[in-house]
Amino acid sequence: MDYANHTWTQTFILAGFTPTGTLQHLAIFGTLCIYLLTLAGNLFIIVLVQADSGLSTPMYFFISVLSFLELWYVSTTVPTLLHTLLRGRSPIPSAACFVQLYVFHSLGMTECYLLGVMALDRYLAICRPLHYHVIMSRQVQLRLVGGTWVAGFSAALVPAGLTATLPYCLKEVAHYFCDLGPVMQLACVDTSWHAQVYIAVIGMINTCNLVLILGLYGGIVKAVLKLSSAASRAKAFSTCSSHITVVTLFFGSAFIVYVGPPEIRAEGRGKLIALVYTFLTPFLNPIIYTLRNKEVKEAVKRVIQKIKALLN
Repeated sequence: MDYANHTWTQTFILAGFTPTGTLQHLAIFGTLCIYLLTLAGNLFIIVLVQADSGLSTPMYFFISVLSFLELWYVSTTVPTLLHTLLRGRSPIPSAACFVQLYVFHSLGMTECYLLGVMALDRYLAICRPLHYHVIMSRQVQLRLVGGTWVAGFSAALVPAGLTATLPYCLKEVAHYFCDLGPVMQLACVDTSWHAQVYIAVIGMINTCNLVLILGLYGGIVKAVLKLSSAASRAKAFSTCSSHITVVTLFFGSAFIVYVGPPEIRAEGRGKLIALVYTFLTPFLNPIIYTLRNKEVKEAVKRVIQKIKALLN
């Protein structure tokens, strides 16, 4: 084929999911409910951390930053998911498609870095308790958070920029949002080199952060096992269990979709797996970080008492 006279594609079509009848209504209602609960849960954590001085620790500061990130992360893809469930195959301007692709991966990589920072925070709190508050000062916290956002949005420029410069002959994206793989499949040219670049970038970032997290938790396990009291060991592990759960969900599904073998992503399974880290993880994070968390429960009680005192 001759692509010399190729015209820039102005609009893509998001295939999304196409349930019908009762299943469609249930999918729309369930998606909308989970989305609203996700927004409410993450906003709840942000407000609670700001309102209660008892949660003014580095750990809860990073959790509130993660919740802030999740608000944007889930809002990048769920609106187009809802639109495809409601209207079926949905057009999206090419410019909006590439913006969505870039913002989504920027936030995803930022979360990847942030999870590494949160593991570092737990390592310092457990393995360097005497120096923890000196090392993890407010200024250091802000620098670490700022660094994760800068690193995430910078790293996403490479795969997103390469994808945006490709010539496109096809229009239908086999997904509910503009993701790298499904969009690149529509190109008029061979994209194997581009695919290798984005797998290398995303794979390297994910792998480096995961290795860092595993290394830090290896140090944590060694330090905790040296504690003489079983209660102390249980308390130390309990502060890490929520983070480990989130890390498993996020990295597990991301590796399958972006680094795993193509067979796993075949026949539309990729977009089903993508629901885990684009939709379910942001929904579960507030539950994971607050369920059976005594400090959060006590903070809620204190905030309620403050509200009652103001109203009386």
